[in-house]
Amino acid sequence: MEPRSSVAKSGVALGVLLLIGLPVAAQNSKVKTNYLSHIEPCNGVGATPLDVRIDACTAFIEASQGTTAALAIAYNNRGNAYTAKGDYDKAIRDFDQSIALKPTYAKAFNNRGVAYLRKGEYELAIEAFDDAIKLDPDYGAAFVNRAGAYLKKNDHQRAAHDYDEAIRLQPDSQAARSGRCWTRAVLGAWQAALEDCDRALQSGSTSAAVYDSRGLIHLKMGEFGAAIADYNSALRAAPELASALFGRGLAKLKQGDAIGGDSDISAAKTIQGNIGDEFAHYGVGRD
Repeated sequence: MEPRSSVAKSGVALGVLLLIGLPVAAQNSKVKTNYLSHIEPCNGVGATPLDVRIDACTAFIEASQGTTAALAIAYNNRGNAYTAKGDYDKAIRDFDQSIALKPTYAKAFNNRGVAYLRKGEYELAIEAFDDAIKLDPDYGAAFVNRAGAYLKKNDHQRAAHDYDEAIRLQPDSQAARSGRCWTRAVLGAWQAALEDCDRALQSGSTSAAVYDSRGLIHLKMGEFGAAIADYNSALRAAPELASALFGRGLAKLKQGDAIGGDSDISAAKTIQGNIGDEFAHYGVGRD
């Protein structure tokens, strides 16, 4: 059962920043039209494909006609697109460039942390989130992301503190509620964990992770029917979620369904071989 790391990213539209301080030559209608045509796709307006976003940001950057602030935004936006593609090294280089252009740009620090988090470099991720929070102490998404990095390091107390801060700043944050639900479940604060999961679901979340977390809570509380119902919901959203399969299998075994339970557990182990060890770490096993 892999620790949760609900990731919140941050982008910003180029918008009017592009129009500030343009060279006189850029006022030529044809040049200006071509120049401005890159704004919306670089911003990722609508369902713009990632490669189109990257190409548009690259064209804008290479044109060298924007302000320093606008170029910092373009590098940040292109970095977000690279992160979404899983090209984390390119993303990090873009965030580095964005920060070099605008050292007070908290969003670029946060997004660099996201890239490091997804790359598995958790200490560097935490450092980046630290920087984002220093620049903007009210940056709820950065607290959520730093909590996710702490979870990867099994530092649940620090994760819980960061989720507390994120929820203080953004009480309706589904990512923060979901993450704190999981963290509280692991720490044994079951009722408080249930309240967070319920709040996330009431606010419209359909995340498999929320149902999976609530399933674990019900499993640990001995409410096996409720656990199975939650795991079923998680598996409808993510059919190969090993933790939901394994948890459902344990709940079925507890209810006396040996065939169904063993089938789920076997399927979970096929997806993630060490899933039984992870459940044992959280105090749940076959016995």
